Amino acid sequence: MLRSALLAASRSGAIRELVERTPLTRPVVKRFISGDDVDAAVATTGEVLADGRYVTLDHLGEDTRDAAQAAATVEAYLDLLRKLELAGHTERAEVSVKLSAVGQFLPVDGEKIALENARRICAAAGAVGTTVTLDMEDHTTTDSTLGILRELRVDFPWVGAVLQAYLKRTEQDCRDLAHAGSRVRLCKGAYQEPASVAFQDKVDVDRSYVRCLKVLMAGQGYPMVASHDPRLIAIAGELAKDRSPDTYEYQMLYGIRPDEQRRIAGAGNRMRVYVPYGDEWYGYFMRRLAERPANVAFFLRSLVTTG
Repeated sequence: MLRSALLAASRSGAIRELVERTPLTRPVVKRFISGDDVDAAVATTGEVLADGRYVTLDHLGEDTRDAAQAAATVEAYLDLLRKLELAGHTERAEVSVKLSAVGQFLPVDGEKIALENARRICAAAGAVGTTVTLDMEDHTTTDSTLGILRELRVDFPWVGAVLQAYLKRTEQDCRDLAHAGSRVRLCKGAYQEPASVAFQDKVDVDRSYVRCLKVLMAGQGYPMVASHDPRLIAIAGELAKDRSPDTYEYQMLYGIRPDEQRRIAGAGNRMRVYVPYGDEWYGYFMRRLAERPANVAFFLRSLVTTG
């Protein structure tokens, strides 16, 4: 029930205004968000890379209904990529893009605009020697996102996909995408979905994650294991024992289990940290609280301590 309430709150304008205006919130948000601007993001990237981890950067924003805003998001990514190149970070830092932030939901030609905007970002990424992963959002966007992925991979075969284990369709999607050269991030999923399309119980989601992981690890692609769950990480390690360490990676979110991130990287594994930045942090922040009760406890403790 707590998770449902937090996910509902993530879509509430009134609650968003209250949370964003509360001064006590900002120190807590810093745990999960690297900063409001690109310079903070690049600085955080340097700190993460310094101890052997990798990075994927997300310029926060989603569900854009304005073409000018979508274009501004593209420019923000182009600026980010330029500054990553200048800092010498592009060998181990890439970007993650939500298609809804670059026009997917625009009322006229949304998918076409999102595709062209994503092409610009991919071209800029390729020019500086890095890659792009398309973030996945709620289930209503899955077919559209995978369709745009297919179009982008014609010219940029390295574009990464994200699949969500809580969706009942995902095991088949893993089979479709487990081919040579295909980068696939497998996560549990962070949106509120109906039982008709998604597993509702944690145990069922975990079982689906393992089934999907087996498909990806048995395939010829490049699995990206996005989980903070020690049991799932251990299972991934077992499934990958016959693979070369450079043919898969682990991924975790910025601010969550950083010591474990360093341990995994220190053991010779590729560990990538998902680093979000920007002032449109509210929806992302609320979903992080909804994912794990420990995050809510941390949030409440921090408010009490700060106050």
